[in-house]
Amino acid sequence: MKIRMMAAMLAASAALPLGAANATDLEVTHWWTSGGEAAAVAELAKAFDATGNHWVDGAIAGSGGTARPIMISRITGGDPMGATQFNHGRQAEELVQAGLMRDLTDVATAEHWKDIIRPSSLLDSCTIDGKIYCAPVNIHSWQWLWLSNAAFKKAGVAVPKNWDEFVASAPALEKAGIIPLAVGGQPWQATGAFDVLMVAVAGKDVFNKVFKDKDATVAAGPEIAKVFKAADDARKMSKGSNVQDWNQATNLVITGKAGGQIMGDWAQGEFQVAKQVAGKDYTCLPGLGVNEIISTGGDAFYFPLLKDEEKSKAQAVLAKTLLDPKTQVAFNLKKGSLPVRADVDLAAANDCMKKGLDILAKGNVIQGTDQLLSADSQKQKEDLFSEFFANPSMTPEDAQKRFAKIIASAD
Repeated sequence: MKIRMMAAMLAASAALPLGAANATDLEVTHWWTSGGEAAAVAELAKAFDATGNHWVDGAIAGSGGTARPIMISRITGGDPMGATQFNHGRQAEELVQAGLMRDLTDVATAEHWKDIIRPSSLLDSCTIDGKIYCAPVNIHSWQWLWLSNAAFKKAGVAVPKNWDEFVASAPALEKAGIIPLAVGGQPWQATGAFDVLMVAVAGKDVFNKVFKDKDATVAAGPEIAKVFKAADDARKMSKGSNVQDWNQATNLVITGKAGGQIMGDWAQGEFQVAKQVAGKDYTCLPGLGVNEIISTGGDAFYFPLLKDEEKSKAQAVLAKTLLDPKTQVAFNLKKGSLPVRADVDLAAANDCMKKGLDILAKGNVIQGTDQLLSADSQKQKEDLFSEFFANPSMTPEDAQKRFAKIIASAD
């Protein structure tokens, strides 16, 4: 035991400037369990272990809707982990307000996060009452349509260049025995698809009026009616998906069983694991090929307050490591997301990632709904669209009325 402890201390002292003074195990919880996600999180673990500490993986299957309640219950129940993933936004707001989360302002200041993190809204989402409570690790954008080139070849139609062409291709895909649009059964997938359609069909200004300004009149108006019509088309096109998890829906596209999927850029990780090449095996359309705008949501790590002093020191090391340039590149290339640092080299990015980087550089961005709505309002929205996609008898008009009520009471 003494020999093992001495080895750990030597490893810590020989580490890079990020290294910990005393090595320690730190449990990190997250919901990254698909093939592409597991490859990405392994890069974070490798970088943290290189500091002389040890990443204890606390993966929770089932995506955020399943994992978040478990994570929150552990923190509020007095059994906190060392660090935990949440999405950029307001998901940890109540935990911070309850005094259960660690203030990272000292780390952020020392590491100059305000100078290197872009867009600034990412760090703003980590800031409550002037203090920084999380470390952003990536920019994940929802606004993508992923298309199987093989599926369209089998159906005898050209790969669509936009949403309207995709909808028009649905009959040919169905005739060839291919599901036009893959949508998994988890509520957040249907909700995300609707948000993407809103930006594509109604545009950035309408999106912001609804979700940022909480304008219920706009939510009940003709522009959003067009979005619900598009959502109705998506609902019809997704009939027969019969999968639950998002990566299962992505696999339908990878295997040519589905023509396309509206999903965030994390889907790229699955294409990468399947050794498919962007532009050759699959096509990506940012903004559904209509409005090339991406959301700047994504993932951040929060750090619960711990009584163990050594683990608290390790938390600071992990926070620094997550924003290290090499970690940012290695992680995001595997994850399919964009880095939060503006000063890293992503020459190895594939065609789809380069499209995202170009859109980001032009400033054609919106905030994600997790940043604009409370967790409660998001849950109401998820319940609505889960029912809408599952129940063909719910008309677009009735769904829009319920949506407008949610926006009217949103916080």
